[in-house]
Amino acid sequence: MAKGRDTGNTRTPRLKDFKLNSLLDVTKAINNNVPVAELLTLFEEIVREKLGIGKLVLFSHDGEQWQRLLSFGDTKHFNEINPERDFAGIKEITTVDFSQKSLNRSFEIIIPVFHKSQPLAYVLIGDLNEDDSGMSAAIKHLPFVQTLTNIIIVAVENKKLFRENLKRAAMHRELELAWEVQRMLFPDKLPHNEFLDMDAIYLPHQSVGGDYYDFIQINENEVVFCVADVSGKGVPAALLMSNFQASLQILLRHITDLTELVQELNEKVMRNSKGEKFITLFIARYNTQTRILTYINAGHNPPYLVDSEGTNLLTVGCTGLGMFDELVKVRQGVVNVHSGAMLVCYTDGLVEQSNEKDEEFGMERLQSILKTNVDNTPAEVIGILLEKMNAHKKEKPYVDDIAIIAVKIK
Repeated sequence: MAKGRDTGNTRTPRLKDFKLNSLLDVTKAINNNVPVAELLTLFEEIVREKLGIGKLVLFSHDGEQWQRLLSFGDTKHFNEINPERDFAGIKEITTVDFSQKSLNRSFEIIIPVFHKSQPLAYVLIGDLNEDDSGMSAAIKHLPFVQTLTNIIIVAVENKKLFRENLKRAAMHRELELAWEVQRMLFPDKLPHNEFLDMDAIYLPHQSVGGDYYDFIQINENEVVFCVADVSGKGVPAALLMSNFQASLQILLRHITDLTELVQELNEKVMRNSKGEKFITLFIARYNTQTRILTYINAGHNPPYLVDSEGTNLLTVGCTGLGMFDELVKVRQGVVNVHSGAMLVCYTDGLVEQSNEKDEEFGMERLQSILKTNVDNTPAEVIGILLEKMNAHKKEKPYVDDIAIIAVKIK
């Protein structure tokens, strides 16, 4: 008889050994990084074919909505189940409330899977065919099914997080490349000579942004410099500004008149943005021999021209570019610049930067700083402006991109 008992035990592995082996198989599959579909197939094989559970549905949250990952058995009612409605408040293993018509008597148990207070998945199991002990397979193997479900769902979540991390890393790298490309659009050399001393800085609110400044030597005696700002932030603004910069560089090769130049730029902005974005621009042409500065302010924050006689705001111009199909009226400003004058151009991120009391840095504060530091170098003026602005905002984050150009006209 002893021999017969040994033979029976050899043919039929003990249930606890099967469960242990099943967990090892699942763990091995996870370590081998098998696809989610294979994990779910293995899960179904264990609970359906080995444990005899006749009905199961597994819901998982993908970060946006609930989806049914796996189901077998009585499938005609699965589409009626709404996890957000039917499982609200369920945080522990729960017997099915038969008053919930969508769950019906096909299921006996609800197994929730949580991460802290966040529900990740719900499993409904049931089998009304009782075995010899009078206990259904769903109830008999409940602790094991719960353990197995937790392992599977954690693996699915880890795969999802891994994919999301890969996407974030790829996006981060793309933004880094975009910023490297955008930096190449800014002039690599600014004038420091007997006529002009110029410095500039650009601080994007995000990895890339829509502010832009430039300096272009037109001929031996004339230079053009500008500052511009695209409505909006981020990659779309940066793309439009890159296109704008290329257009400006090309047009300046054969258009000398600022009015004609601005009208051409307006047409290109309208064509490229389709009226969804606009660009504010301050552009100036300076002749080092005549000391005449000709400029157009196209809806931009007015630059300050500061000298020993006072402070002037350069406001003459037109509306922003891309607001209208055609610029009906464009005016040019003309200024005779005194020796030692400082011209400071900036974007609205500087003056609109708020502090913890929602008080903006403001134009009055900017003007006061410039009047006090008119004899300083452009680099020193920019440094002082940033120091004062950071002291103003304290812990408040930047609200927008910031571009500043300071030009000392000798």
